[in-house]
Amino acid sequence: MDDADAACAREAVPASRPGGSHAGDPPLRLARTRAARLLLTGLALLSLGVAILGLFVPGLPSTEFVLLSAWAAAKGSPRLHAWLLGHRVFGPMLYNWHNGRMVSRRAKWSATVAMSVCSAVLLFGTHRPWLACGAIACMACVLVWLWRRPEPAA
Repeated sequence: MDDADAACAREAVPASRPGGSHAGDPPLRLARTRAARLLLTGLALLSLGVAILGLFVPGLPSTEFVLLSAWAAAKGSPRLHAWLLGHRVFGPMLYNWHNGRMVSRRAKWSATVAMSVCSAVLLFGTHRPWLACGAIACMACVLVWLWRRPEPAA
């Protein structure tokens, strides 16, 4: 770990307010070994890439991969974690999740529309109805869970 990463490790913490870390927030717990930090950073970058791809591919979720990326970055790369927290798109989503496991109404509707389109494609495009029904049942469970999450104040 170079000096810049060490400084970030001391300062990077989960955001208590938009804009990053603040005094009194608990410090991040980095992985102990360099190999573990490299693997976690790789996982963070891979899941971030899948999340970005999910913005353009219907049916591929992005929120879950952003959350996974933030978790892995918090343990592997304080610099990447701080970047995610300060990002224009990902930062507010992570802030809401860190502060009450909240999901915005816009994200809920986006997920609902994407899963509905996916369900229609599965219903009319698969030759195995049991497979489509299983996938649709999983998506329905995720949507029930998602819509039960609290929403941030407007």
